[in-house]
Amino acid sequence: MRSRLFQERGILAKLLEKGIEILLKKECQRISKVEINIIASSLQIIRGAIKNINIIAEDINYKDLLFDGIELDANDVKIIFQINKKEFSIKDNLIIKFKILISENSLKGILLSKRWNWIRSMITEEVLNQNKFNSVKIRNNQILIETIKENNIVNKIEKISLKAKKGKIYLENESYRKSFKVPIEDKVYIKDLNIENDLIMIFAKSSVSF
Repeated sequence: MRSRLFQERGILAKLLEKGIEILLKKECQRISKVEINIIASSLQIIRGAIKNINIIAEDINYKDLLFDGIELDANDVKIIFQINKKEFSIKDNLIIKFKILISENSLKGILLSKRWNWIRSMITEEVLNQNKFNSVKIRNNQILIETIKENNIVNKIEKISLKAKKGKIYLENESYRKSFKVPIEDKVYIKDLNIENDLIMIFAKSSVSF
C-alpha cells in the first residue's frame, strides 16, 4: 500500500511539473533549462493544495527581457487538478518570491533590443544627459555606460548606480544628480538588489493571476 501511494504521488507530481514546464516554454521565447520541484502528497494534490512549488530556470528570453537565471518559489498553491484530462488550473492569485540574475551580456541585450528602445532612450536622456549611448558594461560591480555625441564621437563613460527603493528599481547618476525609476508592474515589489561578481541580483515578490 505504501509503495502504491509513493508511486501515485510520483505520477501526479510529474504530471504537474510537466504541465508547468510546458506553460513556461509556451510563455517564453527561449528557456534553456528548467527544474521544477513540487512538495505535496498524493492526497494533497488531488485535493488541490500544494505546500510548495520551486522552479529554477536558466538562459531565459521573456519578451526580449534576458535573464541568466531565475528562481521562483510559491507556498500554499491552490489548484484544480483533473486526473482524467491530465490538466490543471491555479485558483486565486499566487504570491511568488523570486530571484533574478542578469549578466552584462543580458543587460546589453535588453537595452539594445527594439522592443525596449524607449527605455534606452529614457535612460540616455534622463540619467546620462545625452542623446545616445554606445555601450553598457559591468565592471567591479558597477554599471558603466559609454555615451556618444551626435557626430558619433565618444563623449565619456558614466558610472551608474542601481538601487532598490520602496519596492522599485532606480538608476542613479551622481555626477548629474539624476535618477530614473525603471518602469515595472505595480504588483512587483523589489525587496533587494545588488551586484556581485559583475552579476546583477534582484530579489522580489509578486502576485500572479491566471
